[in-house]
Amino acid sequence: MTKKRVWELDALRGICIIGMIAVHLMYDLGAFTNMRLELPDWFFFVKNYGHVLFVLISGICATLTAHSTLKRGLVVFGCGLLVSYVTMFMEYVIGGFSGLHIWFGILHMLGVCMMLYPIFRKLPFWALALLGAGFIVLGYWMATVDVSVNFLFPLGLCQKGFYVGSDYFAIFPGFGWFLIGAAIGKTAYRKQESLLPKVNSDFFLLRGLRFIGRHSLWFYLLHQPLLFAIVFLFFA
Repeated sequence: MTKKRVWELDALRGICIIGMIAVHLMYDLGAFTNMRLELPDWFFFVKNYGHVLFVLISGICATLTAHSTLKRGLVVFGCGLLVSYVTMFMEYVIGGFSGLHIWFGILHMLGVCMMLYPIFRKLPFWALALLGAGFIVLGYWMATVDVSVNFLFPLGLCQKGFYVGSDYFAIFPGFGWFLIGAAIGKTAYRKQESLLPKVNSDFFLLRGLRFIGRHSLWFYLLHQPLLFAIVFLFFA
């Protein structure tokens, strides 16, 4: 018997994906065309903080599966490497895409979080919350530190002025948000059921968001090539 999914988590993840696509579309229009866009406030909010909700949801979902997140983490991290290879090929081989490369983006960070979570899985919710808060503070502190090497940038440590790529999300504070999500999963979703059972999740808008959320990895991998094609076909 297939276990029923918690619909609002899929829907929220779908909202995150739509926000990301909107941000990337506006970025592409500004970077690869002659259009001069006056970016709205929501653009900067989603760009700077939209990923937090996505990571929190991933942490919650890590508590809802009976299987280890290690395999899932390996798949997600592998997809992150694929994105790295493609963006570096476009920048350094094809040319004309200066600064496009992604060395350690959201997929790399989420993959590492998923692979690390089994170490912390048996901790009580309060311990996950405390560790998560500590890692978040550590991450924001590390962002202020100037070190003499750059190979630690996946953790959040690098020299000031070092270009970390067009899409960069360090393990710290990222793993902290993931553990906060796991703490929420162990409390609010301890029954592994929807918190909004009376909402009609088959309403067409919610059904669309749920579909996007269920297939968020595919939407992430495919949206940018499609956006590039649209931008160059209609606007370049």
